[in-house]
Amino acid sequence: MTSSTRTKPANKAEALADWTDGRLGIYSLAKSNLRKIFPDHWSFMLGEIALYTFVIIILTGVWLTMFFQPSMAEVVYDGKYVPLKGVQMSLAYASTVDISFDIRGGLLMRQIHHWSAVVFIASMLTHMLRVFFTGAFRKPREINWVFGALLLILGMFDGFMGYSLPDDLLSGTGIRFMEGAILAVPIVGSYLQFFIFGGQFPGFIIIPRLFTVHVLLIPGIMVGLLAAHLILVFYHKHTQFAGPGRTNENVVGMPLMPVYMAKAGGFFFLVFGVIAVMSAIATINPIWAYGPYRPDQVSTDAQPDWYMGFSEGLIRVMPGWEISVWGGHTLNLGVFIPLLVFPTLLLVIWCWPFLEAWVTGDRGEHHIADRPRNHPVRTAFGVAWMGLYLLLLAGGGNDLLATHFRLSINVITYAVRAGFFALPVVLFVITKRWCLGLQRRDKEKVLHGRETGVINRLQHGEYIEVHAPLPQGRLYTLTAHEQPEPVVLEPEVDENGVVRRAGLWTRTRAKLSRGFYGEGSQIAKPTVEEHEEITSGHGHH
Repeated sequence: MTSSTRTKPANKAEALADWTDGRLGIYSLAKSNLRKIFPDHWSFMLGEIALYTFVIIILTGVWLTMFFQPSMAEVVYDGKYVPLKGVQMSLAYASTVDISFDIRGGLLMRQIHHWSAVVFIASMLTHMLRVFFTGAFRKPREINWVFGALLLILGMFDGFMGYSLPDDLLSGTGIRFMEGAILAVPIVGSYLQFFIFGGQFPGFIIIPRLFTVHVLLIPGIMVGLLAAHLILVFYHKHTQFAGPGRTNENVVGMPLMPVYMAKAGGFFFLVFGVIAVMSAIATINPIWAYGPYRPDQVSTDAQPDWYMGFSEGLIRVMPGWEISVWGGHTLNLGVFIPLLVFPTLLLVIWCWPFLEAWVTGDRGEHHIADRPRNHPVRTAFGVAWMGLYLLLLAGGGNDLLATHFRLSINVITYAVRAGFFALPVVLFVITKRWCLGLQRRDKEKVLHGRETGVINRLQHGEYIEVHAPLPQGRLYTLTAHEQPEPVVLEPEVDENGVVRRAGLWTRTRAKLSRGFYGEGSQIAKPTVEEHEEITSGHGHH
Protein backbone atom coordinates (compact mmCIF):
# COMPACT_ATOMS: atom_id res chain seq x y z
CA MET A 1 0.00 0.00 0.00
CA THR A 2 1.35 3.41 -0.92
CA SER A 3 1.44 6.35 1.41
CA SER A 4 -1.25 8.09 -0.61
CA THR A 5 -3.80 5.26 -0.11
CA ARG A 6 -2.95 4.45 3.54
CA THR A 7 -5.70 5.26 6.06
CA LYS A 8 -4.95 8.44 7.96
CA PRO A 9 -4.63 8.26 11.76
CA ALA A 10 -7.79 9.17 13.64
CA ASN A 11 -6.03 11.36 16.19
CA LYS A 12 -2.62 12.51 17.36
CA ALA A 13 -2.18 9.58 19.74
CA GLU A 14 -2.69 7.09 16.92
CA ALA A 15 -0.36 9.11 14.71
CA LEU A 16 2.32 8.98 17.43
CA ALA A 17 1.80 5.22 17.80
CA ASP A 18 2.14 4.75 14.01
CA TRP A 19 5.28 6.89 13.98
CA THR A 20 6.83 4.87 16.80
CA ASP A 21 5.87 1.52 15.27
CA GLY A 22 7.40 2.53 11.95
CA ARG A 23 10.77 2.89 13.67
CA LEU A 24 10.66 0.25 16.45
CA GLY A 25 8.24 -2.39 15.17
CA ILE A 26 6.28 -2.47 18.43
CA TYR A 27 3.03 -3.81 16.91
CA SER A 28 4.61 -6.88 15.34
CA LEU A 29 6.78 -7.48 18.43
CA ALA A 30 3.77 -7.34 20.72
CA LYS A 31 1.67 -9.51 18.43
CA SER A 32 4.27 -12.27 18.35
CA ASN A 33 5.12 -12.24 22.07
CA LEU A 34 2.06 -11.18 24.07
CA ARG A 35 0.20 -14.31 22.96
CA LYS A 36 3.09 -16.56 23.95
CA ILE A 37 1.87 -19.67 25.78
CA PHE A 38 3.22 -20.52 29.24
CA PRO A 39 2.49 -23.61 31.34
CA ASP A 40 0.73 -22.93 34.62
CA HIS A 41 1.39 -24.34 38.09
CA TRP A 42 1.10 -22.92 41.61
CA SER A 43 4.83 -23.47 42.30
CA PHE A 44 5.74 -20.86 39.67
CA MET A 45 4.36 -18.26 42.08
CA LEU A 46 7.43 -18.75 44.29
CA GLY A 47 9.60 -17.09 41.66
CA GLU A 48 7.00 -14.36 41.23
CA ILE A 49 7.12 -13.59 44.96
CA ALA A 50 10.89 -13.16 44.67
CA LEU A 51 10.45 -10.79 41.72
CA TYR A 52 7.75 -8.69 43.38
CA THR A 53 9.58 -8.40 46.71
CA PHE A 54 12.68 -7.25 44.82
CA VAL A 55 10.58 -4.51 43.21
CA ILE A 56 9.25 -3.52 46.65
CA ILE A 57 12.81 -3.45 48.01
CA ILE A 58 13.89 -1.08 45.23
CA LEU A 59 10.89 1.23 45.67
CA THR A 60 11.19 1.50 49.46
CA GLY A 61 14.99 1.66 49.26
CA VAL A 62 14.86 4.70 46.98
CA TRP A 63 12.54 6.41 49.47
CA LEU A 64 14.78 5.59 52.46
CA THR A 65 17.89 6.80 50.61
CA MET A 66 16.48 10.33 50.59
CA PHE A 67 16.56 10.49 54.40
CA PHE A 68 19.39 8.19 55.49
CA GLN A 69 22.82 9.73 56.05
CA PRO A 70 25.62 7.15 55.67
CA SER A 71 28.13 8.87 57.92
CA MET A 72 29.98 7.75 61.06
CA ALA A 73 30.48 11.33 62.24
CA GLU A 74 29.57 11.69 65.94
CA VAL A 75 26.49 13.72 66.88
CA VAL A 76 24.37 14.13 70.01
CA TYR A 77 20.79 12.95 69.51
CA ASP A 78 18.07 15.55 70.00
CA GLY A 79 15.05 13.99 68.29
CA LYS A 80 11.61 12.88 69.42
CA TYR A 81 12.64 9.56 70.95
CA VAL A 82 13.13 10.64 74.56
CA PRO A 83 15.14 7.65 75.92
CA LEU A 84 18.00 8.47 73.51
CA LYS A 85 18.07 12.24 74.07
CA GLY A 86 21.58 13.48 74.78
CA VAL A 87 23.22 10.19 73.76
CA GLN A 88 26.28 10.40 71.51
CA MET A 89 25.89 8.37 68.33
CA SER A 90 26.86 8.23 64.69
CA LEU A 91 24.97 10.28 62.12
CA ALA A 92 23.91 7.03 60.43
CA TYR A 93 22.20 5.81 63.60
CA ALA A 94 20.67 9.21 64.34
CA SER A 95 19.21 9.52 60.84
CA THR A 96 17.73 6.02 61.10
CA VAL A 97 16.08 6.90 64.41
CA ASP A 98 14.77 10.10 62.77
CA ILE A 99 13.31 8.05 59.91
CA SER A 100 11.59 5.84 62.49
CA PHE A 101 10.10 8.59 64.70
CA ASP A 102 10.33 12.01 63.04
CA ILE A 103 9.43 11.35 59.40
CA ARG A 104 5.83 10.52 58.61
CA GLY A 105 5.55 6.94 57.38
CA GLY A 106 9.27 6.40 57.89
CA LEU A 107 9.00 3.50 60.33
CA LEU A 108 6.52 1.68 58.09
CA MET A 109 8.84 2.13 55.10
CA ARG A 110 11.76 0.78 57.09
CA GLN A 111 9.69 -2.22 58.16
CA ILE A 112 8.43 -2.92 54.64
CA HIS A 113 11.97 -2.65 53.28
CA HIS A 114 13.37 -5.07 55.84
CA TRP A 115 10.50 -7.56 55.70
CA SER A 116 10.66 -7.53 51.89
CA ALA A 117 14.36 -8.43 52.07
CA VAL A 118 13.62 -11.34 54.42
CA VAL A 119 10.80 -12.65 52.21
CA PHE A 120 12.90 -12.03 49.07
CA ILE A 121 15.66 -14.39 50.23
CA ALA A 122 13.13 -16.94 51.52
CA SER A 123 11.21 -16.99 48.24
CA MET A 124 14.40 -17.24 46.18
CA LEU A 125 15.66 -20.16 48.22
CA THR A 126 12.28 -21.92 48.09
CA HIS A 127 12.04 -21.24 44.35
CA MET A 128 15.48 -22.75 43.76
CA LEU A 129 14.57 -25.80 45.86
CA ARG A 130 11.48 -26.29 43.69
CA VAL A 131 13.65 -26.08 40.58
CA PHE A 132 16.17 -28.49 42.12
CA PHE A 133 13.70 -31.16 43.22
CA THR A 134 11.83 -31.13 39.88
CA GLY A 135 15.00 -31.19 37.74
CA ALA A 136 14.05 -27.90 36.06
CA PHE A 137 17.75 -26.93 36.02
CA ARG A 138 18.61 -29.38 33.22
CA LYS A 139 19.41 -28.42 29.63
CA PRO A 140 18.66 -25.81 28.35
CA ARG A 141 18.22 -24.05 31.73
CA GLU A 142 21.65 -24.56 33.36
CA ILE A 143 22.71 -20.94 32.78
CA ASN A 144 19.49 -19.69 34.32
CA TRP A 145 20.19 -21.85 37.37
CA VAL A 146 23.60 -20.18 37.70
CA PHE A 147 21.95 -16.75 37.40
CA GLY A 148 19.48 -17.71 40.11
CA ALA A 149 22.26 -18.94 42.41
CA LEU A 150 24.15 -15.68 41.90
CA LEU A 151 21.02 -13.70 42.71
CA LEU A 152 20.54 -15.69 45.91
CA ILE A 153 24.14 -15.22 47.08
CA LEU A 154 24.21 -11.52 46.18
CA GLY A 155 20.85 -11.03 47.90
CA MET A 156 22.17 -12.64 51.08
CA PHE A 157 25.24 -10.39 51.23
CA ASP A 158 23.29 -7.29 50.24
CA GLY A 159 20.82 -8.03 53.01
CA PHE A 160 23.67 -8.36 55.48
CA MET A 161 25.02 -4.97 54.39
CA GLY A 162 21.56 -3.42 54.56
CA TYR A 163 20.87 -4.33 58.17
CA SER A 164 24.42 -3.23 59.06
CA LEU A 165 23.86 0.34 57.88
CA PRO A 166 21.93 1.76 60.90
CA ASP A 167 25.10 1.37 63.05
CA ASP A 168 23.12 0.20 66.06
CA LEU A 169 24.50 -2.22 68.64
CA LEU A 170 23.08 -5.29 66.89
CA SER A 171 24.32 -4.43 63.40
CA GLY A 172 27.68 -3.31 64.79
CA THR A 173 28.07 -6.74 66.37
CA GLY A 174 27.46 -8.23 62.91
CA ILE A 175 30.15 -6.01 61.39
CA ARG A 176 32.48 -7.10 64.19
CA PHE A 177 31.70 -10.70 63.18
CA MET A 178 32.64 -9.84 59.59
CA GLU A 179 35.90 -8.27 60.75
CA GLY A 180 36.82 -11.43 62.64
CA ALA A 181 36.16 -13.52 59.53
CA ILE A 182 38.38 -11.21 57.45
CA LEU A 183 41.20 -11.40 60.02
CA ALA A 184 41.07 -15.23 59.86
CA VAL A 185 42.21 -15.21 56.21
CA PRO A 186 45.81 -16.48 56.26
CA ILE A 187 48.69 -14.06 55.51
CA VAL A 188 46.60 -11.20 54.09
CA GLY A 189 43.79 -11.04 56.67
CA SER A 190 45.13 -8.06 58.62
CA TYR A 191 45.91 -6.17 55.39
CA LEU A 192 42.38 -6.80 54.11
CA GLN A 193 40.95 -5.59 57.41
CA PHE A 194 42.91 -2.33 57.24
CA PHE A 195 41.93 -1.83 53.59
CA ILE A 196 38.18 -2.43 54.16
CA PHE A 197 37.85 -0.53 57.45
CA GLY A 198 40.43 2.15 56.67
CA GLY A 199 42.39 1.38 59.84
CA GLN A 200 41.61 -0.20 63.18
CA PHE A 201 38.05 -1.41 63.74
CA PRO A 202 35.56 0.19 63.53
CA GLY A 203 37.19 3.13 61.71
CA PHE A 204 35.16 5.90 60.10
CA ILE A 205 34.46 4.70 56.56
CA ILE A 206 32.85 1.25 56.79
CA ILE A 207 29.25 2.55 56.86
CA PRO A 208 29.71 4.84 53.78
CA ARG A 209 31.41 1.98 51.94
CA LEU A 210 28.70 -0.52 52.85
CA PHE A 211 26.09 2.04 51.77
CA THR A 212 27.67 2.46 48.33
CA VAL A 213 27.90 -1.28 47.77
CA HIS A 214 24.40 -1.87 49.18
CA VAL A 215 22.52 0.72 47.11
CA LEU A 216 24.59 0.86 43.90
CA LEU A 217 26.98 -1.98 43.18
CA ILE A 218 25.12 -5.13 44.23
CA PRO A 219 21.61 -3.94 43.22
CA GLY A 220 22.99 -2.91 39.82
CA ILE A 221 24.45 -6.38 39.29
CA MET A 222 21.24 -7.99 40.54
CA VAL A 223 19.08 -5.96 38.16
CA GLY A 224 21.24 -7.12 35.25
CA LEU A 225 21.11 -10.75 36.40
CA LEU A 226 17.36 -10.52 36.97
CA ALA A 227 16.80 -9.11 33.48
CA ALA A 228 18.88 -11.93 31.97
CA HIS A 229 17.05 -14.47 34.15
CA LEU A 230 13.61 -13.25 33.01
CA ILE A 231 14.66 -13.13 29.35
CA LEU A 232 15.77 -16.77 29.55
CA VAL A 233 12.55 -17.72 31.38
CA PHE A 234 10.57 -16.01 28.61
CA TYR A 235 12.65 -17.75 25.93
CA HIS A 236 12.69 -21.26 27.43
CA LYS A 237 9.37 -20.99 29.32
CA HIS A 238 8.71 -22.88 32.54
CA THR A 239 8.94 -26.64 32.64
CA GLN A 240 5.57 -28.38 32.69
CA PHE A 241 4.61 -31.40 34.73
CA ALA A 242 3.87 -34.68 33.00
CA GLY A 243 0.30 -35.20 31.92
CA PRO A 244 -1.88 -36.12 28.94
CA GLY A 245 -0.99 -34.08 25.88
CA ARG A 246 2.21 -32.67 27.42
CA THR A 247 5.46 -33.65 25.75
CA ASN A 248 9.00 -32.37 25.49
CA GLU A 249 8.10 -30.67 22.21
CA ASN A 250 4.97 -28.70 23.13
CA VAL A 251 3.64 -26.28 25.76
CA VAL A 252 0.19 -26.63 27.30
CA GLY A 253 -0.93 -23.52 29.11
CA MET A 254 -2.39 -20.04 28.88
CA PRO A 255 -1.27 -16.98 26.89
CA LEU A 256 0.87 -14.27 28.43
CA MET A 257 -1.71 -11.62 27.54
CA PRO A 258 -4.27 -11.19 29.00
CA VAL A 259 -4.30 -14.22 31.34
CA TYR A 260 -0.79 -14.18 32.82
CA MET A 261 -0.51 -10.40 32.90
CA ALA A 262 -3.80 -10.06 34.78
CA LYS A 263 -2.87 -12.77 37.28
CA ALA A 264 0.62 -11.31 37.76
CA GLY A 265 -0.70 -7.80 38.35
CA GLY A 266 -3.17 -8.96 40.96
CA PHE A 267 -0.59 -11.16 42.64
CA PHE A 268 1.88 -8.27 42.90
CA PHE A 269 -0.59 -6.18 44.89
CA LEU A 270 -1.48 -9.21 47.02
CA VAL A 271 2.21 -9.74 47.90
CA PHE A 272 2.66 -6.02 48.58
CA GLY A 273 -0.43 -5.98 50.80
CA VAL A 274 0.63 -9.03 52.84
CA ILE A 275 4.10 -7.58 53.43
CA ALA A 276 2.58 -4.22 54.42
CA VAL A 277 0.36 -5.98 56.98
CA MET A 278 3.34 -7.95 58.32
CA SER A 279 5.31 -4.71 58.60
CA ALA A 280 2.49 -2.94 60.43
CA ILE A 281 1.90 -5.60 63.08
CA ALA A 282 5.31 -7.34 63.53
CA THR A 283 8.34 -5.18 64.35
CA ILE A 284 11.66 -6.23 62.88
CA ASN A 285 15.01 -4.71 63.85
CA PRO A 286 13.89 -2.16 66.50
CA ILE A 287 17.19 -0.26 66.54
CA TRP A 288 15.99 2.19 69.20
CA ALA A 289 15.88 -0.70 71.68
CA TYR A 290 19.51 -1.66 71.01
CA GLY A 291 21.10 1.77 71.15
CA PRO A 292 24.08 3.03 69.12
CA TYR A 293 27.05 0.76 68.50
CA ARG A 294 29.96 0.82 70.91
CA PRO A 295 32.97 -1.47 70.41
CA ASP A 296 33.10 -2.30 74.14
CA GLN A 297 29.52 -3.64 74.21
CA VAL A 298 27.84 -6.66 72.64
CA SER A 299 24.11 -7.24 72.34
CA THR A 300 23.38 -10.37 74.36
CA ASP A 301 20.88 -11.88 71.92
CA ALA A 302 22.67 -10.77 68.77
CA GLN A 303 21.32 -12.78 65.81
CA PRO A 304 21.65 -12.10 62.09
CA ASP A 305 18.69 -12.37 59.72
CA TRP A 306 17.80 -16.02 59.18
CA TYR A 307 19.55 -16.39 55.81
CA MET A 308 22.97 -15.65 57.35
CA GLY A 309 22.24 -17.76 60.43
CA PHE A 310 23.96 -20.88 59.12
CA SER A 311 27.26 -19.01 58.79
CA GLU A 312 26.89 -17.92 62.41
CA GLY A 313 26.16 -21.52 63.34
CA LEU A 314 29.33 -22.73 61.64
CA ILE A 315 31.41 -20.30 63.69
CA ARG A 316 29.65 -21.03 66.99
CA VAL A 317 29.91 -24.82 66.87
CA MET A 318 33.44 -24.97 65.49
CA PRO A 319 36.04 -25.64 68.22
CA GLY A 320 38.33 -22.67 68.83
CA TRP A 321 41.43 -24.27 67.32
CA GLU A 322 44.54 -22.20 66.57
CA ILE A 323 47.90 -23.27 65.15
CA SER A 324 51.15 -21.40 64.63
CA VAL A 325 52.71 -21.72 61.17
CA TRP A 326 55.48 -20.11 59.10
CA GLY A 327 57.51 -18.73 61.92
CA GLY A 328 54.91 -17.51 64.36
CA HIS A 329 51.90 -16.70 62.13
CA THR A 330 48.70 -17.68 63.95
CA LEU A 331 46.10 -19.49 61.86
CA ASN A 332 42.66 -19.29 63.47
CA LEU A 333 41.12 -22.60 62.37
CA GLY A 334 38.06 -21.91 64.50
CA VAL A 335 37.04 -19.25 61.98
CA PHE A 336 39.02 -20.21 58.87
CA ILE A 337 37.55 -23.73 58.50
CA PRO A 338 33.93 -22.43 58.65
CA LEU A 339 34.94 -19.83 56.05
CA LEU A 340 35.90 -22.71 53.75
CA VAL A 341 32.81 -24.80 54.56
CA PHE A 342 30.44 -21.85 54.04
CA PRO A 343 31.05 -21.39 50.26
CA THR A 344 31.47 -25.14 49.75
CA LEU A 345 27.90 -25.80 50.92
CA LEU A 346 26.66 -23.22 48.42
CA LEU A 347 29.00 -24.29 45.61
CA VAL A 348 27.85 -27.93 45.59
CA ILE A 349 24.24 -26.91 44.95
CA TRP A 350 25.38 -24.24 42.49
CA CYS A 351 27.28 -26.78 40.35
CA TRP A 352 24.75 -29.60 40.65
CA PRO A 353 23.28 -29.28 37.09
CA PHE A 354 26.72 -29.78 35.56
CA LEU A 355 27.56 -32.64 37.94
CA GLU A 356 24.33 -34.47 37.14
CA ALA A 357 24.75 -33.96 33.40
CA TRP A 358 28.32 -35.32 33.60
CA VAL A 359 27.28 -38.35 35.65
CA THR A 360 24.35 -39.28 33.40
CA GLY A 361 25.92 -38.25 30.09
CA ASP A 362 22.57 -36.65 29.27
CA ARG A 363 22.80 -34.04 26.52
CA GLY A 364 19.12 -33.79 25.59
CA GLU A 365 16.71 -30.97 26.34
CA HIS A 366 14.19 -31.40 29.17
CA HIS A 367 10.94 -29.46 29.36
CA ILE A 368 9.00 -31.93 31.51
CA ALA A 369 9.48 -31.52 35.27
CA ASP A 370 10.35 -34.56 37.38
CA ARG A 371 8.39 -35.82 40.33
CA PRO A 372 10.92 -35.78 43.19
CA ARG A 373 10.22 -39.44 44.06
CA ASN A 374 11.44 -40.54 40.63
CA HIS A 375 14.97 -39.24 41.33
CA PRO A 376 15.67 -40.60 44.81
CA VAL A 377 19.38 -39.67 44.98
CA ARG A 378 18.85 -36.07 43.88
CA THR A 379 15.89 -35.65 46.22
CA ALA A 380 17.76 -37.25 49.13
CA PHE A 381 20.76 -34.98 48.55
CA GLY A 382 18.52 -31.90 48.52
CA VAL A 383 16.80 -32.93 51.76
CA ALA A 384 20.18 -33.63 53.39
CA TRP A 385 21.38 -30.16 52.35
CA MET A 386 18.23 -28.56 53.76
CA GLY A 387 18.63 -30.49 57.02
CA LEU A 388 22.22 -29.32 57.39
CA TYR A 389 21.18 -25.74 56.66
CA LEU A 390 18.47 -25.80 59.33
CA LEU A 391 20.77 -27.52 61.84
CA LEU A 392 23.40 -24.81 61.44
CA LEU A 393 20.67 -22.18 61.71
CA ALA A 394 19.77 -23.70 65.09
CA GLY A 395 23.47 -23.72 65.99
CA GLY A 396 23.64 -20.00 65.24
CA GLY A 397 20.95 -19.42 67.87
CA ASN A 398 22.28 -21.84 70.47
CA ASP A 399 22.19 -19.16 73.17
CA LEU A 400 18.52 -18.37 72.52
CA LEU A 401 17.61 -22.06 72.44
CA ALA A 402 19.42 -22.51 75.75
CA THR A 403 17.69 -19.61 77.51
CA HIS A 404 14.19 -20.13 76.08
CA PHE A 405 14.05 -23.91 76.57
CA ARG A 406 16.22 -24.07 79.69
CA LEU A 407 18.84 -26.29 78.06
CA SER A 408 22.60 -26.45 78.42
CA ILE A 409 24.33 -24.42 75.74
CA ASN A 410 27.17 -26.95 75.78
CA VAL A 411 24.77 -29.82 75.11
CA ILE A 412 23.23 -27.90 72.20
CA THR A 413 26.67 -27.11 70.75
CA TYR A 414 27.85 -30.73 70.98
CA ALA A 415 24.57 -31.94 69.48
CA VAL A 416 24.99 -29.61 66.51
CA ARG A 417 28.60 -30.76 66.08
CA ALA A 418 27.54 -34.41 65.99
CA GLY A 419 24.55 -33.60 63.78
CA PHE A 420 26.77 -31.79 61.26
CA PHE A 421 28.21 -35.17 60.28
CA ALA A 422 25.35 -37.52 61.15
CA LEU A 423 22.16 -35.66 60.21
CA PRO A 424 22.80 -35.35 56.43
CA VAL A 425 23.58 -39.08 56.21
CA VAL A 426 20.47 -40.05 58.18
CA LEU A 427 18.23 -37.74 56.13
CA PHE A 428 19.76 -38.99 52.88
CA VAL A 429 19.08 -42.64 53.72
CA ILE A 430 15.54 -42.00 55.00
CA THR A 431 14.57 -39.80 52.03
CA LYS A 432 15.98 -42.22 49.47
CA ARG A 433 14.09 -45.17 50.99
CA TRP A 434 10.96 -43.01 51.19
CA CYS A 435 11.21 -42.16 47.48
CA LEU A 436 11.73 -45.82 46.57
CA GLY A 437 8.69 -46.75 48.64
CA LEU A 438 6.60 -44.15 46.80
CA GLN A 439 7.86 -45.54 43.47
CA ARG A 440 6.77 -49.03 44.50
CA ARG A 441 3.39 -47.63 45.46
CA ASP A 442 3.03 -45.95 42.06
CA LYS A 443 3.97 -49.21 40.32
CA GLU A 444 1.40 -51.06 42.38
CA LYS A 445 -1.27 -48.53 41.38
CA VAL A 446 -0.40 -48.82 37.70
CA LEU A 447 -0.51 -52.61 37.72
CA HIS A 448 -3.42 -53.23 40.08
CA GLY A 449 -5.37 -49.96 40.18
CA ARG A 450 -6.45 -47.93 43.18
CA GLU A 451 -8.05 -49.21 46.36
CA THR A 452 -11.82 -48.63 46.42
CA GLY A 453 -12.59 -49.68 50.01
CA VAL A 454 -15.11 -52.22 48.70
CA ILE A 455 -14.61 -55.71 50.20
CA ASN A 456 -15.93 -58.80 48.38
CA ARG A 457 -16.09 -62.36 49.62
CA LEU A 458 -15.18 -65.04 47.12
CA GLN A 459 -16.92 -68.43 46.82
CA HIS A 460 -14.22 -70.24 48.80
CA GLY A 461 -14.47 -67.71 51.67
CA GLU A 462 -11.55 -65.38 50.90
CA TYR A 463 -12.09 -61.66 51.38
CA ILE A 464 -10.55 -59.30 48.82
CA GLU A 465 -10.64 -55.57 48.22
CA VAL A 466 -11.84 -54.41 44.83
CA HIS A 467 -9.31 -52.31 42.93
CA ALA A 468 -10.52 -49.88 40.27
CA PRO A 469 -8.36 -49.26 37.18
CA LEU A 470 -6.70 -45.84 36.97
CA PRO A 471 -7.78 -43.41 34.24
CA GLN A 472 -5.52 -43.32 31.20
CA GLY A 473 -4.37 -39.82 32.04
CA ARG A 474 -3.25 -40.89 35.51
CA LEU A 475 -1.49 -43.95 34.09
CA TYR A 476 0.42 -41.68 31.73
CA THR A 477 1.44 -39.32 34.54
CA LEU A 478 2.76 -42.18 36.69
CA THR A 479 4.79 -43.76 33.88
CA ALA A 480 5.95 -40.80 31.76
CA HIS A 481 9.27 -40.26 33.58
CA GLU A 482 12.61 -41.31 32.14
CA GLN A 483 14.81 -43.92 33.84
CA PRO A 484 18.42 -43.51 32.64
CA GLU A 485 20.65 -46.54 32.59
CA PRO A 486 23.85 -46.38 34.67
CA VAL A 487 27.12 -45.94 32.81
CA VAL A 488 28.85 -49.28 32.17
CA LEU A 489 32.63 -49.47 31.89
CA GLU A 490 34.09 -51.22 28.86
CA PRO A 491 35.79 -54.59 29.50
CA GLU A 492 39.35 -54.28 30.80
CA VAL A 493 40.53 -56.51 27.93
CA ASP A 494 39.38 -55.84 24.36
CA GLU A 495 38.63 -58.45 21.69
CA ASN A 496 42.31 -58.59 20.75
CA GLY A 497 43.47 -59.32 24.29
CA VAL A 498 44.88 -55.82 24.79
CA VAL A 499 44.49 -54.45 28.31
CA ARG A 500 42.72 -51.07 28.46
CA ARG A 501 42.26 -49.39 31.77
CA ALA A 502 39.71 -46.69 32.36
CA GLY A 503 40.97 -43.40 33.75
CA LEU A 504 40.16 -42.06 37.18
CA TRP A 505 37.49 -39.69 35.86
CA THR A 506 35.78 -42.47 33.90
CA ARG A 507 35.78 -44.85 36.88
CA THR A 508 34.47 -42.09 39.18
CA ARG A 509 31.70 -41.25 36.75
CA ALA A 510 30.69 -44.91 36.46
CA LYS A 511 30.52 -45.31 40.25
CA LEU A 512 28.46 -42.15 40.65
CA SER A 513 26.19 -43.25 37.82
CA ARG A 514 25.55 -46.59 39.54
CA GLY A 515 24.80 -44.67 42.72
CA PHE A 516 22.33 -42.43 40.87
CA TYR A 517 20.55 -44.97 38.67
CA GLY A 518 21.83 -48.44 39.54
CA GLU A 519 20.08 -51.24 41.41
CA GLY A 520 18.71 -49.93 44.70
CA SER A 521 18.42 -46.35 43.43
CA GLN A 522 15.28 -46.68 41.31
CA ILE A 523 12.35 -49.04 40.88
CA ALA A 524 11.82 -50.24 37.31
CA LYS A 525 8.67 -48.86 35.73
CA PRO A 526 5.97 -51.38 34.85
CA THR A 527 6.05 -52.32 31.19
CA VAL A 528 3.05 -52.33 28.88
CA GLU A 529 3.22 -56.13 28.78
CA GLU A 530 3.10 -56.41 32.58
CA HIS A 531 0.12 -54.07 32.76
CA GLU A 532 -1.79 -55.89 30.02
CA GLU A 533 -1.01 -59.31 31.50
CA ILE A 534 -2.32 -58.39 34.95
CA THR A 535 -5.42 -56.49 33.77
CA SER A 536 -6.41 -59.20 31.28
CA GLY A 537 -5.45 -62.23 33.35
CA HIS A 538 -6.64 -61.27 36.81
CA GLY A 539 -8.83 -58.21 36.44
CA HIS A 540 -8.83 -55.49 39.12
CA HIS A 541 -9.44 -56.98 42.56
